[in-house]
Amino acid sequence: MENLPLYVYLVFSLTIFLAILLFYKASNQSKSTLFLILIWIIFQTVISLLGFYKEANTIPPRFGLLIIPPLILTIIRFNNKKGKRYIDGLNIKTLTVFHIIRFPVEIVLYWLFIHKAVPELMTFEGRNFDVFSGISAPFIYYFGFVKKSLNRSVLLLWNFICLGLLLNIAFNAILSLPSAFQQFAFDQPNIAILQFPFVLLPSVLVPMVLFSHLASIRQLLINKKV
Repeated sequence: MENLPLYVYLVFSLTIFLAILLFYKASNQSKSTLFLILIWIIFQTVISLLGFYKEANTIPPRFGLLIIPPLILTIIRFNNKKGKRYIDGLNIKTLTVFHIIRFPVEIVLYWLFIHKAVPELMTFEGRNFDVFSGISAPFIYYFGFVKKSLNRSVLLLWNFICLGLLLNIAFNAILSLPSAFQQFAFDQPNIAILQFPFVLLPSVLVPMVLFSHLASIRQLLINKKV
């Protein structure tokens, strides 16, 4: 990890910035949304730099702190009136564009594989086909919301497919971590996402992508004007 080229960090940092910017825009410039994201980033940055995630074989596994709090928040948002109002007020067009961040993420993962920081199965040369989501997002936005030539069924199908691709790589990434639960990639474990700044991939980017798909699916199902 110490020998990673500077451009890997640069591209990943720019991707984080773009993700925050697009999600902030999708939330109609909600200051509380931006504040929550930044506080979570600061928290994850501090504890990862202190080496919290380097103890990978603990029970319960420490990597749970990367994904469980955002998952709990998502469940809460989708199960109370205030949360549902927030979700229904999100800009679905921007939520769709948001998924372009998945293309540079896949490039970064490939670079990390080359430098032996993640296994091949986490790249588009392995079991990760999430690059499709990033490449297709601008086309779905243009033909779905600008030209309006895609109906709601197509938009729903795209969201479900890309959600499935996200869950696929998340599942493989977790089971490739050097932990008591490791099932894959024993020759080259997934060590990158336990170190800064790449801890922000599972703790920030993945929850935002998940939330964006779920919010879009909800809007497409209940709002016939979409």
